[in-house]
Amino acid sequence: MTEFSFACVGVRADRYAAGPTLVFRLRVTAGDNARVHALALRCQIRIEPARRGYEPAEADGLADLFGERSRWGSTLQPVQFAQVAVMVPSFTGEIETDLVVPCTYDMEIAATRYLNALTDGEVPLLMLFSGTAFTGAGGFQVEPVPWDREAAFRMPVTTWREMVEQHFPGCGWIRLPRDTMDALLAYRSRHALPSWEATLKALLDADRTDADSPVAPPRSDPFRALTATIGRTDP
Repeated sequence: MTEFSFACVGVRADRYAAGPTLVFRLRVTAGDNARVHALALRCQIRIEPARRGYEPAEADGLADLFGERSRWGSTLQPVQFAQVAVMVPSFTGEIETDLVVPCTYDMEIAATRYLNALTDGEVPLLMLFSGTAFTGAGGFQVEPVPWDREAAFRMPVTTWREMVEQHFPGCGWIRLPRDTMDALLAYRSRHALPSWEATLKALLDADRTDADSPVAPPRSDPFRALTATIGRTDP
């Protein structure tokens, strides 16, 4: 059986992709300079948060994922980042190839919330490999890539931020239930507001005005206040 080993030698943000995309540069080595006709490779990428330190501001941003810092000894568990496949072309001995990883800026995803909380440094990643190899010098044979193949890599936080800025410059992202989106769209249409930013600003201004009113009841939940404002009948 061919002995395969893997290493990640770099990563970049794909500025020409339709959506946020990272491109990892992967080095694949086949032992004994073996001939590989093709390699159908699967890669699972995990974030290993326990393998780096955190500034106080970063710890505050991670509280919703891992709780208070005093509990991190038990809560700082690996976070799933991506699961992708790649077809590696024919090579003998060693080859480098691109591993394309589509990403999301959905803040409901644990990996995105983790990455968004980091301000500097590196992201500790672990790549786990499996798949099928088509090998043979004078013939053709099929063999599995062992499940214990893996590679550690430390991705610069700046690479993640560069990728996000390419697609969402100076912006954030939020996912809402369909009924809330429909209510927001109706509010925007009624007031002929030019953008979603203007729509949310109008709602926040209206809520602030109500809160400053001497007869307004206290509101402990800003989202409820906003949704109430959306549904209120306009004068």
